[in-house]
Amino acid sequence: MTSPIAIALHGGAGVLQAGVLSAEDENAVHASLLSALKAGLSILEEGGSALDAAQASVVELEECPWFNAGRGAVFTDKGDHEMDAAIMSGDHREAGAVAGIHFARNPIKAARAVLEHSDHVLLSGVGADQFVAARALEQVDNAWFDTELRRRQWQAQRMNPQTLSLEPGGIEKKFGTVGAVALDRSGQVAAATSTGGITNKRYGRIGDTPLIGAGTWADNRSAAISATGHGEFFIRCAVAHDIAARMRYAGVRLRKACDQVVLGELKAVGGNGGVVAVAPNGDTALVFNTPGMYRAWRDAEGGLHTAIYAAEDRLHAQ
Repeated sequence: MTSPIAIALHGGAGVLQAGVLSAEDENAVHASLLSALKAGLSILEEGGSALDAAQASVVELEECPWFNAGRGAVFTDKGDHEMDAAIMSGDHREAGAVAGIHFARNPIKAARAVLEHSDHVLLSGVGADQFVAARALEQVDNAWFDTELRRRQWQAQRMNPQTLSLEPGGIEKKFGTVGAVALDRSGQVAAATSTGGITNKRYGRIGDTPLIGAGTWADNRSAAISATGHGEFFIRCAVAHDIAARMRYAGVRLRKACDQVVLGELKAVGGNGGVVAVAPNGDTALVFNTPGMYRAWRDAEGGLHTAIYAAEDRLHAQ
């Protein structure tokens, strides 16, 4: 018997209030989310792997300057870009991650290369850049990731240091980490997450995205989870693994486990953000404790949905 397929993705969570974006920009974001969803879904429908599907959706989001991953990554204190990514398969919990890389056009592909061609799980900084070059992955000049929106955010924070915040979202900080989770016809789940981090970050700061169990997790015995939000809190709460552990050890269903962690444990310590998750039985959850989260998903009947704000749901013809 073949498994049902499922896919969901996010493009960041934060203070996303209706009216912040123009109608034209909102439509552009919805179109980008839908395109990324279809990129992964087409692989699943053709019998491809959850790992390939999750990666394909994230590559689409990395290529879109609306999101803080790949092109459109935020600026560091030094005025460049340092990117993190992770990918994980639910089968044997194989994982690969990179942190603080500078030149890989698609950081999620660099993380996949670590999974498939390295004895390690996480590579960082100069060493990770050297590994990417050795694997002959496409590289670009660091300035290729620049966008005017990100430069404006960076300059605004440098001019007004007292307003610095790690909170994702807001009028000038609308977009965050991207990620996708998928379930394929063989019953395998996978998760992929990618980010440019936080604007004006210093000291080689690394968030939850490349940390397996914090911002990214996949296990066929429970679920695949990709997170977005204030990374320091997701690390402290081991959010992705906590959701999976509640399912595996306490028999909690996916949505309830996500609610318990994102709306309970995470919020209790001051953490803002959300997750997308999928279980081997096809259950899908998109849970966040902020006013909005860029997100897209396929429902059990095959309908394709995109949303930005908490109460929003645009159903698209497949």
